[in-house]
Amino acid sequence: MNSTISDLRNEVRQLADEAFHRKLISGYGDGPNDNEYQIVFNGKPRHFSLEHARSFLHNLIKQPNFN
Repeated sequence: MNSTISDLRNEVRQLADEAFHRKLISGYGDGPNDNEYQIVFNGKPRHFSLEHARSFLHNLIKQPNFN
C-alpha cells in the first residue's frame, strides 16, 4: 500500500471514529480491498472507495442536524 492510500485511509478512519462517537454511524472498518472502507449506516454495512467514504463521512459530520 503506498503512502497516499495509507494517508487517505488514516483520514477516513479518523472521520469514521468521529462519526461513530457522535452516533451517526454504528460501525466502520477496513474493506476487503486496500482502496475500500466499510461503514455501517442505518443498520446496513456499505462498502465505499476511500475517496467516497471520506466525502460521505465529511458530509455526514457537517450536517447541521447532527452538530
